[in-house]
Amino acid sequence: MIAKITGALAHKEPGEITIDVGGVGYQIFIPLSVFYRLPEPGGRVSLFVHTHVREDALQLFGFLEPAEKQLFLLLKSVAGIGPKLALNILSGIPAEDLARALREGDQVRLLSIPGVGKKLAERMIVELRDKFSALSAERVGHEDGSQLVKDAVSALVNLGYRPAEAEKSVREIAQGGQGSLPGVLKEALRRLSQ
Repeated sequence: MIAKITGALAHKEPGEITIDVGGVGYQIFIPLSVFYRLPEPGGRVSLFVHTHVREDALQLFGFLEPAEKQLFLLLKSVAGIGPKLALNILSGIPAEDLARALREGDQVRLLSIPGVGKKLAERMIVELRDKFSALSAERVGHEDGSQLVKDAVSALVNLGYRPAEAEKSVREIAQGGQGSLPGVLKEALRRLSQ
């Protein structure tokens, strides 16, 4: 399976590019958000790739950031969303807006994306709301630079608490200056059990 490709950008157009790697041109499908950040043809580019295999085709989907690829894979996990529609969704809404709309259940925002109808928007909210909350909880640890926060949220989620609840509780406690993982967990469990 191809996971990453680095080479010279041979050709680009909205929706797809060709990367030349040692004389071999790879056709890679991309969202518009990636297209606008690419160099001009001839420039060097490196993409994180998802390899999609079908009976009749082997397709590559490329992203500049690992988080974009992860978002694509989450979308693709929803029944009725294939790789092309997932790419279309990522082209129609910024990643942050998509995550917010799914966490908040904002069906109106989802319906504004080309290719997303009422039933699909509902299915996306039901199937992805918790996954996007967990993704946001993971990012809290990275943004704060705090392994403690990340570990505490992960532990609470593993105990069955909703990611959004766990994240909120841990953030509040971490701001209060609790220093150790056991201390943060003890206080979070006390608060969440009330």
